Amino acid sequence: MNTNQVEYQEKVLRAPNGLAILLLNIVLMLAAIAGIVFSAMQLSANGSSGGMVALLVVCIFYWCLPCWLLFAGIKVLGPNEALVLTLFGTYVGTLKGEGIFFVNPFCNSVNPAAQSASEAALTHLSKEENPSSGKIVKAAAISKKISLKTMTLNNDKQKINDLLGNPIVIGIAVIWHIEDTAKAVFAVDNYQEFLSIQSDAALRNTVRLYPYDVSEGGDEKSLRGSSQEIAGVLAEEIQKRVACAGLKVEEARITTLAYAPEIAAAMLQRQQASAVVDARKMIVEGAVGMVEMALDELSRKQVVELDDERKAQMVSNLMVVLCAGKDAQPVVNSGSIY
Repeated sequence: MNTNQVEYQEKVLRAPNGLAILLLNIVLMLAAIAGIVFSAMQLSANGSSGGMVALLVVCIFYWCLPCWLLFAGIKVLGPNEALVLTLFGTYVGTLKGEGIFFVNPFCNSVNPAAQSASEAALTHLSKEENPSSGKIVKAAAISKKISLKTMTLNNDKQKINDLLGNPIVIGIAVIWHIEDTAKAVFAVDNYQEFLSIQSDAALRNTVRLYPYDVSEGGDEKSLRGSSQEIAGVLAEEIQKRVACAGLKVEEARITTLAYAPEIAAAMLQRQQASAVVDARKMIVEGAVGMVEMALDELSRKQVVELDDERKAQMVSNLMVVLCAGKDAQPVVNSGSIY
């Protein structure tokens, strides 16, 4: 972070209840209307009077400025919403909590993410042939309230090379929320775009440290076999990058993981070959055990006496029968085996 940049800390603003001020303002507005009518009637009936003129001026002045300033200071917040307020460019505090509040009418709400979203929506609507006025008003009136709810960031899938240089397609979902509203607004230009970019960068750096899958007999971590551990490492990496923006990463999960299309067919053949080898290995191990058991049983029960040459021939025949991919065709020998 730039050493010349001022680091803001969140200050929770304690604002008075705005409901009482709202009701008081409405009563004063009705009283001003009554004062204007009364003073106008008195002036028309009795002629010019200093008291009536002063009353008329005060009532009209209240209607022109103070009543609308009081309305401008009324802020309504829902659950898990906040307003970052500045006064003539100076940060005064963050308004939190649900309800109606009254703040300085000259305070301005700041939310760069909402402003960027509004500009993007207006730009998109301006490119349409017949944009409806309702959509334009809705896009221009995006609230500057900051959501404190837990949100999900789901970026586009990326093509990244793993530790072995194999291109893979991977996508992640990041669960996050705003922890410090002052940092989120003033430390970065747009905290949502900042989180998106930093998540992509952290994903690239993390994927390059692990292979897609472990080699035979290997015990190292892999993207496919150690998804829980990789997700934890990824969440820590993203958190380090976005801490300066007052964001808290709760969880990061891999949502998409596959080989890139250009090598997917080759990797599928490799996996199929590996599966065939593993299956054959299991068959051979089982066949050897069965041959050994057969020879031991024949020798123990003294069914037939076999020399070394006949044992070798018998082992060969049994191995062919047990390991063959097709059913063996028996040959009946009616004569002597010698």
